[in-house]
Amino acid sequence: MTDDREHLRAAAVFDALGVEYEKAFAASRTHRRSLEWLLARLAPGSRVLDVGSGTGRPTAETLANAGHAVLGVDVSPVMVELAARQVPAATFQCADIRDVPLAEGSFDAVCVYFSLLQLDRREQKDLVRHLARLLRPEGYLVLATVPLDVEGVDAAFMGRPVRVTSFPAQDLVALTEEAGLEVLAQDASMFTPAHPDARPEPHLFLHCRRPGQPRMG
Repeated sequence: MTDDREHLRAAAVFDALGVEYEKAFAASRTHRRSLEWLLARLAPGSRVLDVGSGTGRPTAETLANAGHAVLGVDVSPVMVELAARQVPAATFQCADIRDVPLAEGSFDAVCVYFSLLQLDRREQKDLVRHLARLLRPEGYLVLATVPLDVEGVDAAFMGRPVRVTSFPAQDLVALTEEAGLEVLAQDASMFTPAHPDARPEPHLFLHCRRPGQPRMG
């Protein structure tokens, strides 16, 4: 079972931010590079899951415009409404990803951009394992976070109170490997969101692959 209080807390933060969040992060070149990395590896018409899909931009929009079938899932009703309006070529669902029944091996790629930070460490580990299982063999998982050694820290995000948990970079790499993924590439940068209350923050993007099934004989 998910923690309803944390679910509601996260939804309330992003309901309040709405399109402000999109504007604040629109200039992230590292995010764009990550999407380019993924697009270069996906077969035409791939099925992609976008976890914490926000306003649908840039992730779902970029992938859908390239002809891929995108399912975006987000806990914020406001974000989902914005995404559905802005990216009509994708499908969006308002839910906690952990509550959505999805078949193992049913996606060619999973995107998890900054949507782990309001989960505790156990939940983050469990979710990455779950998402890895949703990938077909040789499928890709791209994950971004703020790589800090913090756990349950109360902070302000774009003027809103949030509780943040994360891992340092080396622990995040270990977490993905323990989930059965191979880390193919890493991209780290400093980024300052375009918001008056924002401060520079480290970003880490991991580009991972689920290994293929061993051949018989």
